[in-house]
Amino acid sequence: MPSHSSHAGPPLRSRPRRRMLGTIAGAVATALVGGLALTGPTASANASPLAAAAQTHRTPSAKPTIVLVHGAFADASGWNAVAGRLLAAGYKVIAFPNPLRGPQADGEYLRQFLTTVDGPVVLVGHSYGGAVISNGATGNPNVKALVYVAAYAPAEGESVAAANTLGGGHTDVTDHLVVRPYPGAAPGDGDAYIDPASFPGLFAQDLPRSTTSVMAATQRPGALAALVTPSGPPAWKSVPSWYLVARQDRIIPPQAERVMAKRAGATTVEIDSSHVAMMSHPDVVTKLILRAAR
Repeated sequence: MPSHSSHAGPPLRSRPRRRMLGTIAGAVATALVGGLALTGPTASANASPLAAAAQTHRTPSAKPTIVLVHGAFADASGWNAVAGRLLAAGYKVIAFPNPLRGPQADGEYLRQFLTTVDGPVVLVGHSYGGAVISNGATGNPNVKALVYVAAYAPAEGESVAAANTLGGGHTDVTDHLVVRPYPGAAPGDGDAYIDPASFPGLFAQDLPRSTTSVMAATQRPGALAALVTPSGPPAWKSVPSWYLVARQDRIIPPQAERVMAKRAGATTVEIDSSHVAMMSHPDVVTKLILRAAR
C-alpha cells in the first residue's frame, strides 16, 4: 500500500544494487493472484475497543468522514477527482499522509490519526494503502467500512510481495525499480521508485502521457523492505468491505485482487482500468465509496 517528495532519476546500475534489488524484488516479482469475487458485503463482527485512544465526548456527524489513503509511487493528489466529487456530495474528506515505511508501522500511524476524527469513518485505500487501512482500522469501532481500490488486502502475516502471488499472475514492477538510500535505512533497504521511463506504461497506461510524466517526476517512494514486511491482523475480518478490481492493472495482478476481494468477503466490482482507477474512472470509484458510506 512519508512526506518526502522526490524526483526520480536514472536507475541505479551498480551490480551490488542490482543483486540486492533482485533478492527482495524476487519475492515481490513472484507475484499474482487468481480467484473470483462477486459476493455480498462481509458480515460485520463486533470490533474490539480501540486500545489507548481517548475519544472524549464527540458528536458523530450525520455522514461518515471519508479518509483516503494513497499507496506507494504516488501521493494524495491522485485522489483529487474523487475527493471533489465526495465533497460535492456533502461528505467530509481527509487525505491521510501515508509514510510508506511498512504495513504495521503505517497502520499504527493511521490508527493514531483516526483518534482525531469525529464520528464514523469510511477508510479508502489504493494500492499499498489497502495494506495500511487493513492494519490501521483493526479494533477501531468508528471504522464502519473499508473500500479497496486496486489495493492490497493482506492476511495476517502476509506481505505485499506474497499477496501478489495469490493467483499466479505476474507483475513487472520490481524489474523497473530505482532504489535510493534514506537516513536510518537498515542495510539493504532504501527508498524504491518506479523508473520514470517505465512509469507511464506500468502505473497509469490509460492516462495521458502529459499527466503520467508529471506523476513519474513527483512520485513518492516506498521503503523497499515494506514489500516483504508481514502485515498484522486485518480489519476486513470484522469490518464490511468493498473492492474495485482493475482488470488492466500492471502493478497488482488482477488475479490477486480477485482473491483478496473474495477472501475479505467484499462487495466487488470490476472495470477495465489501469492501476490508478481513481484517476481514470473517478465516477465509478466515487460511486463505490458512496455505496460503502451509505
